[in-house]
Amino acid sequence: MQRDAYETLVRAERAGLERRLCELTEEQWQATSLCDGWTVEEVVAHLTAAARTGTAAWLLSIVRSGFDAAKHNDRMIERYRGADATGTLARFRDAVPSRITPTRDYAAFLGEVVVHGQDIAQPLGIPLDPDPQSVLEIARFFSTRDFAVNSKKMVRGVSLEASDADFANGAGPAVRGPILALVMVMAGRRAFLPQLSGDGVGVLAGRLSV
Repeated sequence: MQRDAYETLVRAERAGLERRLCELTEEQWQATSLCDGWTVEEVVAHLTAAARTGTAAWLLSIVRSGFDAAKHNDRMIERYRGADATGTLARFRDAVPSRITPTRDYAAFLGEVVVHGQDIAQPLGIPLDPDPQSVLEIARFFSTRDFAVNSKKMVRGVSLEASDADFANGAGPAVRGPILALVMVMAGRRAFLPQLSGDGVGVLAGRLSV
């Protein structure tokens, strides 16, 4: 897809997430997400940072963080977090239409929004259904590239097959299931393993436990 098509999908996914965020209680904002122990509020601040950080600013932050991705992420979260959950939400809402990306890996940044949206929604038990086209594009990217997450490495040596989309990739022991669950497992989210079946699931479970 061209950049404009990716941007349309990204904006739609951000807008869908923003609508769900408006419904959260203060307790839910402080709940732990699926992402590295971050709270829901921290994940939202991270998404705002991704939408507001261009190439030069991103590279400068990486250098100033000593090429430590965790340190870089923590600094950016603090920069884009509001004084409270309401403020954090307002900053994210303002970033929904942003066209800024740190690099030209547009599918990766679409993946950021969808994966982190599920990082929020899944532990809270709230519905958040991304556009099927978004999920398909992310699945294609994740299964062929390691960028931000080691998704290609995660599924090396297994065959993936979506039960609800025209997606298949790889060779080896089979892993079947909903395409969103495949994407989330490729992104390292163990919580989605129970939605998958096939002889290759044990291979992925072993990699996720390391």
